[in-house]
Amino acid sequence: MANIVTSVCCVVLAAVVVVYAQRRSQQGARIQYARIGSDVTMLCGSLDNDTSVTWKVNGTDVKVRKQEEGPWLTLVEVDMSSNGLYSCFQNSDDQRRDQIMLRIGLPPREPQVTCRSNTYPKGFYCSWHLQHPTYIPTEFEVNVQHNQKSLEVKRDEVHKNRCHVKFPELFSTFPYRVNVTAVNALGKASTATSFEESSMVKPDPPEKVVARPIPNNIRRLEVTWSSPSTWPDIDNFPLKYFLRYRPLIRDQWQHVELSDSTSHTITDAYVGKEYIIQLAAKDMEVGTWSDWSVAVHATPWTEEPKPITSTTEADVPIETTPSSAPPSAKPRVGVARGGCSSLLCSSHILLVCILLSIM
Repeated sequence: MANIVTSVCCVVLAAVVVVYAQRRSQQGARIQYARIGSDVTMLCGSLDNDTSVTWKVNGTDVKVRKQEEGPWLTLVEVDMSSNGLYSCFQNSDDQRRDQIMLRIGLPPREPQVTCRSNTYPKGFYCSWHLQHPTYIPTEFEVNVQHNQKSLEVKRDEVHKNRCHVKFPELFSTFPYRVNVTAVNALGKASTATSFEESSMVKPDPPEKVVARPIPNNIRRLEVTWSSPSTWPDIDNFPLKYFLRYRPLIRDQWQHVELSDSTSHTITDAYVGKEYIIQLAAKDMEVGTWSDWSVAVHATPWTEEPKPITSTTEADVPIETTPSSAPPSAKPRVGVARGGCSSLLCSSHILLVCILLSIM
């Protein structure tokens, strides 16, 4: 057992040493980026053009299409499999002279940008994303202007592709111009777009949605909810709500629009059918409807069966008359219908004979 444990420990230690050595090697390597499908040329340090070298990738021979000339290595039409740590060794003394971490990728395309205010009137945020991956590190530069003035942009601490901007003034007729530039080692691309203040206002969905059956009402459901916690000033900027509901067995929704209310009673539910219920919110004056809230399920009140009492039909005694056995009943084996068994009759005859002989 001790030998097995020792062997396992040695294997684990060796793996840790290899990983540590690889990381130390990569830390000293310089990074070179290349575009997918292009030819990539790497130079082994600052060696002379007539120096003979040998190239390795991740510690093994370079097996992809390549051309070697002196200290130069050219990879033909690279793809993602060409990624790796390339090392070159001078043949005269077999010493490593250089390391290059090759990263294959693509330049960015124009990012998609959206802006939204779910904390109106405090401010808004803008989000962006790339529709096509670059496979290499890509950064984003963001600039927001309003009425020819640049606004302060605060990057989100959680969402790396999001920034927050405060409204410099409310009810402004000037649009907000947002420019987002994606940049990486292979190129850059920008998207510039404008947003009106009113078009950006979009609350988060209502919260704490609850649907309950109403006792003794077989067609009613009571629905309550709370305004979104992210909406900062519900008193001065009230919300209206849009409720939709449908029985689980149907696809068609029924809708109710409500102004400044956080409860509603559904009065036309199908008896005993389970319902799906959702809500959306919108500022009273501007903006668009929020996304739908998380769906909740509820079933209207169902009348419980009445308990059996002494006055019910179940307690009235039922008179019966003797009857012959049902057709399926069979007489017991060995017993004649309406008489005694043959063994019992024989015993009685024998007893009578004995008594007569004694007399």
